Amino acid sequence: MFNQNSKKDWVSAAITASLGAGAVTTFAISQGQHPLLALGITGFAVAAALVVDHYV
Repeated sequence: MFNQNSKKDWVSAAITASLGAGAVTTFAISQGQHPLLALGITGFAVAAALVVDHYV
């Protein structure tokens, strides 16, 4: 039933994290945040999601 050796889907994890963080940072940009900082936050969220996906 539960396969611990299942192949992880890194692409879907990256897309999900970037969409979630992108929505939040889009709002932050509309409130005056610098776009490069918003892209950095989105990139960090994607990297964190990939690390969590790899080790969990």
